[in-house]
Amino acid sequence: MTAPTEGVPAAYLTLRDDARALLSGWDAPDAQQESLRVELLEHLEAHDDVMWKQGPPAHLTASALVLNTSLDNVLLTLHAKAGLWLQFGGHFEPQDASVLDAATREAREESGLAGLELAPQLVHLDRHRLIASGFGRCREHLDLRYAGVATDEAGFAVSDESLDVRWWPVDDLPPESRHEILPLATAARRLLG
Repeated sequence: MTAPTEGVPAAYLTLRDDARALLSGWDAPDAQQESLRVELLEHLEAHDDVMWKQGPPAHLTASALVLNTSLDNVLLTLHAKAGLWLQFGGHFEPQDASVLDAATREAREESGLAGLELAPQLVHLDRHRLIASGFGRCREHLDLRYAGVATDEAGFAVSDESLDVRWWPVDDLPPESRHEILPLATAARRLLG
């Protein structure tokens, strides 16, 4: 383990410890996810500030996919910066007590579902480059993903970070983000089903 980076708020070092424990104890469902789990752990060890948006250009994020009770629809946001339909999520904040708390906060803020609860188990990992111009110094997100369930009638809302929010059938996802959402939806359905 490297020495703490000077200037990194203690909250982000605590979140780093939580992410390390979470990834160390997670049984990846396949070889691709196991490889990514190992990559993320190595990145955590190399960067004390990896949980902080002001840290390295490749840093950890937390997100959540919301499914309906029959698990055949997903609630997605039309992300304002990316211009794609995606799950809810984003950067860690100093008030987040854990990775799960961050994913829950992001999902509640971006969906308007104030009472949304996420399953406590990590569902999926992803590492993706950011190609849109609005992401500032962020170049890559190493995403820790969770899932939760809301009723079809749940009163969702569009946040300031979104252009739209709506339900999509898992078997008819938006073409431009299907490759991103389908593996996550498959993993979430396996966990929640």
